[in-house]
Amino acid sequence: MRRRTLPLFASLALAALLAGCTSTPASTSSTPVAGGKLVYASGDAEPTCLDPHVGGNYPQALVATQYLESLVSKDTSGKNIPWLADSWVTADDGLSVTFTLKSGVTFTDGTPFDAAAVAANVAHIQNPATGSSTGYLALQKVAKVEAVDARTARFDLSEPDSALLDSLSQPWLAMESPTAIARPQADNCASPVGTGPFVVTKWNRQQSIILTRNDAYTSPPADAGHTGAAYLDEIDWTFLPDPASRFAALQTGSVDMIDNVQPDILSQAASNNTLLAIDAPRPGASNRIELNSSKAPFDDAKVREAFIRSSDVDSGVKSLFFGTATRSYSALSSVEPDAVSEPDLFTYDQAAAASLLDAAGWTARNSEGYRTKDGQVLELAFPVSTNQSIPAEQSLFEQIQATSKEAGFKVDLAPLDLSSWYAALGTNDYNLVSAPYTKVGPDVLRILFDSSGTVRAPSGYFANHAQVKNPALDDLLTRAAQSTDADQRSSFYADAQKIVLEGFYILPLYDQQNHFLLRSAVQGVRALPTVSTPTLYDAWVQR
Repeated sequence: MRRRTLPLFASLALAALLAGCTSTPASTSSTPVAGGKLVYASGDAEPTCLDPHVGGNYPQALVATQYLESLVSKDTSGKNIPWLADSWVTADDGLSVTFTLKSGVTFTDGTPFDAAAVAANVAHIQNPATGSSTGYLALQKVAKVEAVDARTARFDLSEPDSALLDSLSQPWLAMESPTAIARPQADNCASPVGTGPFVVTKWNRQQSIILTRNDAYTSPPADAGHTGAAYLDEIDWTFLPDPASRFAALQTGSVDMIDNVQPDILSQAASNNTLLAIDAPRPGASNRIELNSSKAPFDDAKVREAFIRSSDVDSGVKSLFFGTATRSYSALSSVEPDAVSEPDLFTYDQAAAASLLDAAGWTARNSEGYRTKDGQVLELAFPVSTNQSIPAEQSLFEQIQATSKEAGFKVDLAPLDLSSWYAALGTNDYNLVSAPYTKVGPDVLRILFDSSGTVRAPSGYFANHAQVKNPALDDLLTRAAQSTDADQRSSFYADAQKIVLEGFYILPLYDQQNHFLLRSAVQGVRALPTVSTPTLYDAWVQR
C-alpha cells in the first residue's frame, strides 16, 4: 500500500547514469546464466508479516512479489493481461466478472490452484480477523466469489466496479494456498505459500528473508521474459535501513541490488559505470501532505489555503532532490492518464496567506511570531513516519515548517516509528500528515477521499486522512466506479479531483518514488507495471 516516486531527471550527470532508464534496465546480448544467489538490500521497513493480506503495506508488496502471484497483471501500456487467470468476461450489467483460470498450477505446498482457492483468498482478505487494509478496501464491492467449476471463478458484485481488474493485479490481493491460510496467522505470516517462482525458506527477523527457487514453477505473467523455473537458486532479501550503508555494500559487491535509493546517492552514483538504475514511479496517488479538515484549524477552508500558500514546496524539491523528483500539482501520480494538474492553486504566496488568515480571524501574533485567535496558537501537529519518509522528504517538511512560520503557523514535526505513527492517526492526533498510498488506477481517489474512507478497515487503518466528507465528491467517485464508458469515467474523475484540489484538502509534493540500483552483472530485473515492485523471476547474475 504505501510509499514514493518520479521519472524526470533534470541533472545531466544523473542522466548519464540513467540513460535509457525505464522500468527495465538496458539488456545485454549475454545468455542468461542459471544458478547462483542474488543479495537484495532493502531500505524499507521490515514487514511484521510476510502475508500481504494482513495489513497491506509497500514493504510487504516488495518481497511478496517474489513468491505470490495475482490473477491479472498489466503491460507497460497499462492494459490488463493474463497471469493466474487466462481470461475474464464482465456481465452486461457489470454485476459479475467471470475468470477462467490457468490450468495445471499448484501452490508450493501441493495444494491445487483452482476456483475454490480464489474464493478462499477473497474470503481471507474480507474476513475481519485477517486484519486487512489495502486488500479489504479494494474488495469492498465484491459480495462473494462462486466456484462455478474448477477453472471458473465468478465474482459477484454489489454494484459495478470498473477498478476490479486493477485491484486484482496488486500484490495485496495475490493468491495464497488455502491450506496455508487456514493455519494460525502467525504461521502464515512467517511463511506464506504461493504459486510464485520463489519460496520463503527462512525469515531471520531483523536481518533477512531467504527465498529459494520453486523448481516446479509454471505460471509466469503473459509479459515475462521466459518460461519455466527462475534462473536464480536463491535470493537473500536483507534489511539495511541506512542508505549510505546500502550504497556502500552495493559498491563493494556484498549486495547486488538496493531499493529506496536516496536522491544524493543517485547523484553520487552518476559517475559509476558499473551500476544500472531502474526508475519506476508508482501509480495511483501522488505523494502529498493531507490537511485534517475534521477539526480546527483546518475545518476552515481559508486556513487550509493559507497554509498551502505559505508552503514553499518548489524550492525544497529543487534543492533537496537533485533532479530526481518533479513537483506535483495533482492528487494522482503523473503516470495516471486521468491525472488533473492545477499549478495555480499551489503557488507560493505569503501575502495571500496573510490575507486569508486575517479573513479567518487569526489576526494577532504572540511573542514568537505565531498567529493566535481567542487565545489559541495557530499550531499544527505533524507526525512523520521515519520508516516511510526518506531523509530528503523530512528535510522538505522542515523547509515547509520554516516558510509557513512566516505566515504565522506553528508546525510541530514529530518523527515517529511506524507503529507510533499509526497510533497518532488512529486517535486523530494530527493536523497534517504525509501518508503514501499505492493503488493501481484513479480508483485510489475513492479510497483516499470518499466519505467511507474515514471508516476504519478491520486492521484499524483508514485512508481518508484529510477526512473529506463531501456528498458531491462521493457521488462522482461512485459514478466513475460504475461507468463502463472510459471517456465518461475520466470526466467524473476530473471533476472529483477538482473538488479535492480546489477544497485545499491536500498539498501535492511529487510522485511516489521507486528508485533501484543494481550492479551491471545483474541482468533481467524489471519493475512490474502494476505497483512498480521489482520481479526477480527473469533475473540472473553474471559472476
